[in-house]
Amino acid sequence: MKFADLTARLRVPVVAAPMLLVSGTDLVIAAGRAGILGAFPALNARSTSELKDWLERVDGALEGRPYAVNLIIQGPGAPRLEDDLALIEAFKPPVVITSVGNPAQAVKRIHGFGGLVLHDVATLRHAHKAIEAGVDGLILLTTGAGGHTGSANPFAFVSQVRTFWSGPILLAGAISDGSGIAAARALGADLAYMGTRFAASAESLASDAYKALLVSETMADVVLTDRISGLPATFLRGSIVQAGLDPDALPERAELFRPNLPANIKAWRGVWSGGPGVGSITDIPPVAEIVRRLAEDYDAAKARFAAA
Repeated sequence: MKFADLTARLRVPVVAAPMLLVSGTDLVIAAGRAGILGAFPALNARSTSELKDWLERVDGALEGRPYAVNLIIQGPGAPRLEDDLALIEAFKPPVVITSVGNPAQAVKRIHGFGGLVLHDVATLRHAHKAIEAGVDGLILLTTGAGGHTGSANPFAFVSQVRTFWSGPILLAGAISDGSGIAAARALGADLAYMGTRFAASAESLASDAYKALLVSETMADVVLTDRISGLPATFLRGSIVQAGLDPDALPERAELFRPNLPANIKAWRGVWSGGPGVGSITDIPPVAEIVRRLAEDYDAAKARFAAA
């Protein structure tokens, strides 16, 4: 599939970003049916065997509509990478999102069956390396992106990447409504990359308690730290407190990917993520309703821009 063919099939230029322990088959299927690109991390399936079941379910339900699978190259994804990648080669999902590490070898194999590779980058150096690896598109993790995040200003990041890259750009960074999507497009991005808004959906795997925090907390409650997952990531202050930790005095990180948390506390599972866009969330509707609102708001924002 060519990227232009992918975007032509979307009702709104949006990806429901893959979220650890939150994005499952129900969310991806609902996203695809609503007219956006849904994605889930391969690691959300507890084994490669379960991943096979997930891919069979999504393939059957979406009937040719596009979706994406997220592969984490290094860190927690490394032990399963070879088996999961072999399974992806067998199922041939149209889009694979790669994260954390050099995607070069995965790119070759995914291109071998005609898949598109989109890669997470948080710096200009990472963007150059991803391009050298042969990826089809760059996902720019800017300040405000939920989960594993970046620190670059989106205005600066998009414009500077565009000086050396004319290919697809997806922009992540606290986009939570149609106006944000229109702004991302005006900056030069092709798609908006949205996670937190879809974590607070009826179809997400987030617990009821997690979803309640997504409604009640604001951007002031988002904590950016590398001491929970081992990489810079955003977490909800309320979930840190509920886990028995002090958000303002977290243990120093041991090393990359290795925080110094008590053994019973795990990132994503016991401490929940969310980006600053959480303050715009007031309810937990189905994905179809979220997309309907986004489409309506996006059309209105484009009309405002055209009239300005």
